[in-house]
Amino acid sequence: MEWTSVIGPLIAIAVVVIMRVILGKKKKEGGVEGGIASKEEFYEHLRAARIEASLADAGDSRGEMGLGRASGQKSEGIIKLEDRHIDSINIVNMTGQFGTSYFVDYLVKSPNISMGRAPKKTRLTVKKSPPVLGKVAGIRWSGDKSLAQTLNLDYSLEDKLLRSVQGNFQGNVWIFPEPKHGYTRIRTDYFPPSAELFGAISIIARYIRSW
Repeated sequence: MEWTSVIGPLIAIAVVVIMRVILGKKKKEGGVEGGIASKEEFYEHLRAARIEASLADAGDSRGEMGLGRASGQKSEGIIKLEDRHIDSINIVNMTGQFGTSYFVDYLVKSPNISMGRAPKKTRLTVKKSPPVLGKVAGIRWSGDKSLAQTLNLDYSLEDKLLRSVQGNFQGNVWIFPEPKHGYTRIRTDYFPPSAELFGAISIIARYIRSW
């Protein structure tokens, strides 16, 4: 038997096994292992952390943002906030090939953006040394040039995020402008945020409001 005819299938099997382990770990870390992300659970966590919040009525229109028909995404409900910069939170599920993933969209009112002046999507990248399996060595924002530069120059924000990159939070943050709705979404994986991480997201929202 030639090894070349065996190596291909073995690699394919190994990739499938690794993906299942990674996805299974992600779901476990996200607090939704074998279950469904709940807006009520998230709301109770916010209240326990002394973050002023309330549950919005079913069918709140803010739940429609970013959920196109072909996206495979669905809103689990809206949580209203009293934060100065974050208007509300949308708990989102996305069903795909590998199952259902859950996300949190922190919604920020953005009156300065419009269809004719829409900033670019922006995201946070975590740098590890050595790459992939090493320790977190730094973070970097990329995407919209103006916003990314502003966020990269805020070393207090960087410090908060670096201290938060542990446990559930893996550094996954995406910023999606929604000029049609006059909002911007700050998306993270689904998990109840620490007080420090929530503070970091509020700082990001402050910069977005002044876009």
